[in-house]
Amino acid sequence: MLALQHIPKLTDRLKKQLVIAFGSAEQIFARDDTVLSTEQEVLLKIIDKNNTAQLFDEVDTELLEMERHNIKAVAFNQRDYPNLLTHCFDSPLLLFYRGNIDLNKKRIISIVGTRKMTLYGKEFCENLVRELAPFNPIIVSGLAYGVDITAHKAAIRNGLQTIACLAHGLHTLYPTRHSVYQNEIEQNGGFMTEFWTNQPFNKVHFLQRNRIIAGMSKATIVVESAKKGGSLVTADIAFSYDRDLFAVPGRTFDRQSRGCIDLIKYNKAQMLTSASDIVKALNWDDDLAPKKRQMELFVSLSKTEQQLYDILLNNERMHLDELSIEAQMPTREVASNLLRLELKNLIRPLPGKQFMAS
Repeated sequence: MLALQHIPKLTDRLKKQLVIAFGSAEQIFARDDTVLSTEQEVLLKIIDKNNTAQLFDEVDTELLEMERHNIKAVAFNQRDYPNLLTHCFDSPLLLFYRGNIDLNKKRIISIVGTRKMTLYGKEFCENLVRELAPFNPIIVSGLAYGVDITAHKAAIRNGLQTIACLAHGLHTLYPTRHSVYQNEIEQNGGFMTEFWTNQPFNKVHFLQRNRIIAGMSKATIVVESAKKGGSLVTADIAFSYDRDLFAVPGRTFDRQSRGCIDLIKYNKAQMLTSASDIVKALNWDDDLAPKKRQMELFVSLSKTEQQLYDILLNNERMHLDELSIEAQMPTREVASNLLRLELKNLIRPLPGKQFMAS
């Protein structure tokens, strides 16, 4: 699949069609030319013009780089590929990622906006993520200055998984100033891109990156934007994918609100004033309070397990260290008992060493 992805002059859409037609990328390179359709012959001639030996040498080098940087890859036809992204005709053939990303959750939203965020935009973004935290959504953004990094940091503070989609390879981070958040993001989600490990930063790649942000999410939220900007491109892509689109209104004379106002005025986006707007539009549970469950019959707990379980029942979610303080017991002992509670399906772990009652 790496070799196929690295061939120029073929769109991801055509490459995916070839994989489906032949059954796998391997079969494309080991094909029987006697049973090809005319269209397939044309496409495969483009492939044949490439130096296959050199191509596979480059693949071997990339695999070594991926191993060195702890990077994994997932193809469009594999289970771990973002489900919503599979419905986009121009979705990437292959995605690379690093961290603790779990895409099995159904609630994935993107938060984007201007790099020159106002105090109003910052406060709105932080409050929005905090109010959505009980629903445990994955927060997707692009690691840029302003709204993007604010959304990532707010997700981490509230124990949510966050995914930063990049416009370059995973050998580095752009902007470099945000590399200080690398470990936190990887522990609470991770980084994702369609570019090979050593692919450098390039402005033209941002448009490609934006379709991933919009495509993998159920809804895209524009917090602030001028009349033109990358966040509006992401919004247009989300709109073309028929995804839910929200925009935060602001004063009509504020430069950083004009893009959002236009999205609302021209009926592209729903007006967003609070987290409840998203909850209702996406048919999420209206009850923000954590649901307590009755302990299953015949589940026996030790005194320590019962103590920790009761603490979690009375709290929305708690960090391991907070539990240790509340229960007045060593962190190691708390961790071992939490594992037993998890195996009994009474609690579930969350990103960032947080836990909640099931």
